[in-house]
Amino acid sequence: MAKGNKDRGLCEVYQDDPDRADKLVFGREAHKDRRGFLRGAGLATMGAMLGATIPFHRNFPAGLIPSALADDSEVALFKVKDGLTLLNDRPINAETPPHLLDDSVTPNDRHFVRNNGVVPDIAYRMDASDWKLTVDGEVDTPLEFSLDELKNKFENVTLKLQVECGGNGRAAFNPPAKGNQWTLGAIGNAEWTGVRYADVLKAAGVKESAIYTAHYSLDGHLSGKPDKLPISRGVPLAKAMEPHSIIAFAMNGEPIPPLHGFPVRTICPGWPGSTSQKWLQRIELRNVVHDGPKMTGTSYRAPYYPVAPGTKVDKADFKIIESMPVKSLITTPQTNQAITGRSLALRGHAWAGDNSVSRVDISHDFGATWTRADLSAPPNPFSWQDWTAEISFPEKGYYEIWARATDDKGNSQPFAINWNPKGYLNNSMHRIAVTVRA
Repeated sequence: MAKGNKDRGLCEVYQDDPDRADKLVFGREAHKDRRGFLRGAGLATMGAMLGATIPFHRNFPAGLIPSALADDSEVALFKVKDGLTLLNDRPINAETPPHLLDDSVTPNDRHFVRNNGVVPDIAYRMDASDWKLTVDGEVDTPLEFSLDELKNKFENVTLKLQVECGGNGRAAFNPPAKGNQWTLGAIGNAEWTGVRYADVLKAAGVKESAIYTAHYSLDGHLSGKPDKLPISRGVPLAKAMEPHSIIAFAMNGEPIPPLHGFPVRTICPGWPGSTSQKWLQRIELRNVVHDGPKMTGTSYRAPYYPVAPGTKVDKADFKIIESMPVKSLITTPQTNQAITGRSLALRGHAWAGDNSVSRVDISHDFGATWTRADLSAPPNPFSWQDWTAEISFPEKGYYEIWARATDDKGNSQPFAINWNPKGYLNNSMHRIAVTVRA
């Protein structure tokens, strides 16, 4: 568990202080005899989290996690992702160390996880027989689709698409920013199969009044309250209609895994991963900017203008984050490696939100000189691009290798972090350390 993260797992909270955890999680106070306390709102909350009534709730001891919650099936699902760093377990959030992102297409078990709520039952069952996708709001004809109808009524497309958390790199902010302390690995480039978002909207008939989408999903709120949504984001209509925005039903040729959004999710590539909403059940077209949970205030927003570290910024001066900035990653070698010999082969990826990457430069002398890497063209727009390079060291000793990507609009990665209060959009250069022994 990452230190300093305010999002803590249920087991961790109960381990530290069971009685306080009872009050925080279920709003209940322990009785002196530690019985007879589970009532009212606390009973309702626990029942909602368990999905059933508790006939002998009066005998339920204080400070005890229900077995169904203690044996956390979300954590069990996470165990297939060997090598990832678990940031917190309620909700599941985990990142991938850079050296495990070496593949051009990120395998399912290497793809980062960013969840806001509880994985819904339909994802555990991997059974979409009773699932429907509703499209309504500012449309001519509200529609519903089963999974088979979605697959069969529209052209299927398969695209390699980048999905990156808006807070990737937050751990490097100073002063620190609240939230998951992602380092470098909240990024993935899987091969997604689905239907074009635009085709589905066109089938319903988009009214001239529509300007924004709203996504609604099946994941449960951490409080267990059925009327609360953990997240409901959307995108401007133009982004939804962009031909590489899709409603996906497969990830790397397989049904989307439970942690990644079975049965379907949106993929709005190049924008914060929160716009690529999982476990989708409804798309509403709206005549205003969507105002669901995590769309208002300062969520997924950054100041309109640069600010000095630690600056307090008025909420009115924040704008919604859209395209993610240019960025690169060194995936080979792993940092802190000792090598023999004076040459070293490097590999990595680079991406640039809505833009494309025009070049990647490498330095091994703290930025005094730069060598251009060999950069591959993307297989399709919104995929990251692979790069390779080979460098030679003049003598043995400690070296840092820096990678700097530049996009087709002339934007380059900075050396220092562009600080903002919420810890978003860190695209500073990736640096690794190597020691040359001979």
